[in-house]
Amino acid sequence: MDGVVIWRTGMRRVVATCQHHQQSSAQRCIAQTQRRFYASPTQSHSRPQGQAQDEIKAAPQIDFQDDRDQFARPRTQILSTSRQSRSRGPNNNANRTPNNNNTRAGGRGGRGAAAGRSSPRADNRGPNLAHLRIIPASPSYFTATPKYTDDLLLLSALQRRHQLLPVLPPGHAPRVAWKTIDQYKTELAEPVRAKMYGILVQLLKRLNYIHPALMPDEVRRALDSFKREVQPHLNVPKPIQVSEYGVAVAAGRRKSSTATVHLVEGTGQCLINGKSLSEYFGRLHDRESAVWALKATARLDKYNVWATTEGGGTTGQAEAVMLGVGRALLAHEPDLKMAVRRAGAITRNPKRVERKKPGKLKARKMPAWVKR
Repeated sequence: MDGVVIWRTGMRRVVATCQHHQQSSAQRCIAQTQRRFYASPTQSHSRPQGQAQDEIKAAPQIDFQDDRDQFARPRTQILSTSRQSRSRGPNNNANRTPNNNNTRAGGRGGRGAAAGRSSPRADNRGPNLAHLRIIPASPSYFTATPKYTDDLLLLSALQRRHQLLPVLPPGHAPRVAWKTIDQYKTELAEPVRAKMYGILVQLLKRLNYIHPALMPDEVRRALDSFKREVQPHLNVPKPIQVSEYGVAVAAGRRKSSTATVHLVEGTGQCLINGKSLSEYFGRLHDRESAVWALKATARLDKYNVWATTEGGGTTGQAEAVMLGVGRALLAHEPDLKMAVRRAGAITRNPKRVERKKPGKLKARKMPAWVKR
């Protein structure tokens, strides 16, 4: 029996020892958890025994406003608005927390100094703007080209909104000179590529086809913002008038040559820079080109031509005189416009001499290829 009693007593001691170790480990975990939340390791070592730890308190609630323009107004106006909103609210005192003076030991070198401190409370002057998130005015603010993206979204929305309106037949839309890409980039100060601007121009052309009588005001304003200040299509040249002496003066150009032609009714005389036609132009082709408008309409012996020309070569000067004679002839007889146009005497030839390229003899001529 004694052995049995001793065995039972020994087991009781072992069980009690295990329970003690379990309780002590649990207490250590709780103490570490409290130190983690209530104080830093330095403060926990320097805290005197018996000193109460600071309690964790909830942060005060922030009174947010549903005002989208609160950042566009002065601060004084924001504060006055926030006070009025709190005074009108049913539970305007619910967010306030009473003052609570807590003492905390701190300092360097283990010296503790108790200092009274009031707990944070709700600011009566309005919301704390430092904790508010400023929302950009444009949804494209975070893109690489926000202004271009806004224009693209605006034109796309207008096209979707008014796509069922009647449009003009193809080719009957009013001619409009849109801003160049350089003007658009200078106005926006953004790196807009040519392909990106081409998309805008396509949308503008589509909106420009809407019938003018049914075009909405918002579409008209959007189109006006992309138009040039000076429309070259509206610059109609002044018609050539016949003077009181029966002289019509017209100008002609070809390549780098310019000519001023005076056309008057006469017997068919022609002077170029004070010389006759055969003296000034040695080639027969140049002579025919100079008076081609009169020859095509059978008016060679009805008008006298006096022209001054400069610049370029003989071919360019002859065709410049031809253009001037054709324009002056229409001032005398406007009914010959179709015949003169059919002859090609009033059409400006825009072709220029192609520039010489490096490594070539001329614009396209290559030097002779030598094998060795």
